[in-house]
Amino acid sequence: MMKVLDHLEEWLITFLMGAATVVIFIAVVHRYTSGMPLGATQDWLLTLNTSWAQELCIIMFVWMAKFGAAYGVRTGIHVGVDVLINRMKDKNRAKFIIFGLLAGALFTGIVGTLGARFVWENGLHYALFTRLGLPVGDVPEGPITPDLEWPTWFVYSAVPLGSYLMCFRFLQVAVSFVRTGELPHHDVGHVEGVEEPEDITYATRDDHLHPHDVVHHHVGSNDKGGDKQ
Repeated sequence: MMKVLDHLEEWLITFLMGAATVVIFIAVVHRYTSGMPLGATQDWLLTLNTSWAQELCIIMFVWMAKFGAAYGVRTGIHVGVDVLINRMKDKNRAKFIIFGLLAGALFTGIVGTLGARFVWENGLHYALFTRLGLPVGDVPEGPITPDLEWPTWFVYSAVPLGSYLMCFRFLQVAVSFVRTGELPHHDVGHVEGVEEPEDITYATRDDHLHPHDVVHHHVGSNDKGGDKQ
């Protein structure tokens, strides 16, 4: 179940990032080519309306940021200042780390709850009751976006969904830390799918040396000059 959630999170972020890039590219190409003297092609391009592209990209980036923040908690890629924390003794350090994780869960939980209430009052109440055939009374329908004319409650749903997921990730990391004593850590130098070589050999070039007289440096060697062969 957790692997499914992890993959859905990654797929959603990847899709939003890729889709936003494609939409922006198409909008920019359309803007410049529609101003060129291309005859019938220019006339056809001018009939296309891409004014919605900017609004759509903003919405996708908002959703990507909210779910990307949750992904950052899970993988440990958020920037943090832990100089003082790391100088503490293990027992005190663990307490502060757990406090920080629980504080993050509390904060994102509050933001998610406030966001859910806002979305409910901003049109979700009306949309849900209408879909179920229930009387809506004086409940307002809610506003729509200017260009795409989407209900704004759908756009703002990224706030409660992303915040609740981030809250869950904080609790997940806290439980894992209590059990194992380790936090998720992201290695910025690691490229997924590329294995790190166990031994890297560097050869020095010298016209006065025989081809076999080269200097090899093994990663992890204790001496400063490396092993010589």
